[in-house]
Amino acid sequence: MPRPPLSSSTRPAVGLSLGAALAGCGAPADPAKDPVDCPAGDPEAMLRCSAPVLAPEVYVEAALAYFDTMDSRVPLETFPAYSPLVVRWEWPPWLKLTGYTRETIEASDRLLRAYPSIVEDRDCRAFDVAPFARCRVSFEYADHDGLGCPIYEEFAFNEVGEITWIEAWSDQPELLPLHPSADPWAEDPAFPRLAARVPGLGSASGLIDPTGAAMQAAAEADPDVADLVTRMADFAGTWADEAAAAGDDYWARGCGW
Repeated sequence: MPRPPLSSSTRPAVGLSLGAALAGCGAPADPAKDPVDCPAGDPEAMLRCSAPVLAPEVYVEAALAYFDTMDSRVPLETFPAYSPLVVRWEWPPWLKLTGYTRETIEASDRLLRAYPSIVEDRDCRAFDVAPFARCRVSFEYADHDGLGCPIYEEFAFNEVGEITWIEAWSDQPELLPLHPSADPWAEDPAFPRLAARVPGLGSASGLIDPTGAAMQAAAEADPDVADLVTRMADFAGTWADEAAAAGDDYWARGCGW
């Protein structure tokens, strides 16, 4: 299923210009963080403790560069700045943990070039509240007769601008838990993104420690976090099991065909 920026001369047309994307930023975050909830320097800080330290266009360009890696029209000459322990989580009917570590995701970027696709209708916007980049795009795969596959995707970053977390949903009413008109960019604090429940993503490094005490406590309280921890311990095996259980029609279900 769908996964330092390329120059604008090589980038395919996107659904929203960068200027328009920045104009559509979310409401500014409250700069006053609770010092008890978000102690300075906490390596297990939650995503809500993160504040943007880079220009909005940095986050938008990183998201666009990510989609470039899956667009056959764009030469795969470089990769986005991934964190060493970057995670990609894609909600069902996709396969949940579909990338873990920089090396794995870069390898999958190369592998996907064997399955020609283009990424159209890119609407990526920067937000002052994490995740700092959020996108709506449509994938079109040659193997699926060019049918469109709409996806909503979010990106979290550390303080040096590396992508630490990628989370995706099928942009279908029954699969994306938001109101398309009242909250099209998942700004409601109650939106059930997994990123908000994972310790470490709000730290300066954005690194996750799946065996750490904070993650283990989160896993005991949250079955989705527990599922993530299990899959991080055996990425290849759990991915293969998920793929085998997905069924032959999961592309059709995920893309709304």
